[in-house]
Amino acid sequence: MFACAKSLFISDQDKRKHFCLLLRLFVGNRQEVGSFQSRMIKVISKPSQKRQSMKNADLCISSCSRVALFNRLRSQTVSTRYLSVDRGAFIASARHWSAFTITLVEDRRASHGDFVLTEGFICYGCVVQLVCTESGVTLPPMVIRKVNKQHAILDVDEPVSQLHKCAFQFRDDPQSFLCLSNDAIIQYQAPSSVRDPSRVVLNDGSCWTIIGVEVVEYTFNQGLACIQTPVTPFPVITGLEVNGGGHVAMLEIEGENFSPHLKVWFGNSEAETMFKSPKSLLCVVPDVSVFTDVWCSLRRIITVPLSLLRLDGLIYRTHFSFTFTPELQPPHSVRGAAGGGRRDDGVEGGAEDDVLLETIHQEFTRANFHLFMQT
Repeated sequence: MFACAKSLFISDQDKRKHFCLLLRLFVGNRQEVGSFQSRMIKVISKPSQKRQSMKNADLCISSCSRVALFNRLRSQTVSTRYLSVDRGAFIASARHWSAFTITLVEDRRASHGDFVLTEGFICYGCVVQLVCTESGVTLPPMVIRKVNKQHAILDVDEPVSQLHKCAFQFRDDPQSFLCLSNDAIIQYQAPSSVRDPSRVVLNDGSCWTIIGVEVVEYTFNQGLACIQTPVTPFPVITGLEVNGGGHVAMLEIEGENFSPHLKVWFGNSEAETMFKSPKSLLCVVPDVSVFTDVWCSLRRIITVPLSLLRLDGLIYRTHFSFTFTPELQPPHSVRGAAGGGRRDDGVEGGAEDDVLLETIHQEFTRANFHLFMQT
């Protein structure tokens, strides 16, 4: 269940500046699963030799973005090794590569050894944190250094650019650098330059090339049905907006690739769904009683996942959820009991509080019913 394409390239005659990758998947009987498209990819023929500025944001590496790191010994393509994570450990792989979220870390130390993540562009000399986007495995905070002719330059603070060669210096050990040895990741003890104290001498394994990457993930579930049509175009939710409240709440879902054949599900409950456009769906928020049969549970927050279900049974999982929050506030004398605390007379709130709240609810419902009948 793994594929790797290494022969993709753009010719010198092709002058386009961006492109997309299109992946078509088929099952064993040649039935098409779907066509999956990447985000826009910027064409970079070679690393920029100019000093980068914040104005050229396309080439600068920003904090909280995703990057990949690879090492190429003696500039030979066959010797390329990618920084990767396997079974919770960092390795240097010739086939698999991992995407890492690179984040700026404030240089000041906290009292308990913690650190604070910040936004902005990554500059040489800054402390950064690398986190694997798939496994969550993290490298310790390291200082990123510019590499020039097998030397790490310690006095450069310009922005990090795409395809630059860089080194990662461990913050707690200034002479130690992130390095590969065959397929293993080790710490290399780099000696200082005799001629220039602002430089550190590196070996080939501690010189990394950095490049920005994007990860596109599609998750779907066929359920019990046998899907005969492709799963794409894949519906994507980008935002939610609630209109109204109580028993007449409507949820507007914004996104892409919506169709009249989609239904919105709150957890295991189907919602009445209306198709507005390929970028908008409208649905009725189910009553919270659908997810609990105890009225007193309204005192707590209930969160359910949101999914999109196609008419043929295909389930599209999403990263969004909907939260039901309590709206009814009990009287001040019993509010502490409703919150799970003590009463004013010091007696623990328990089953008597639930009975009292249930009685209030029944009386409230009955009064509203009589009022409705009289009207």
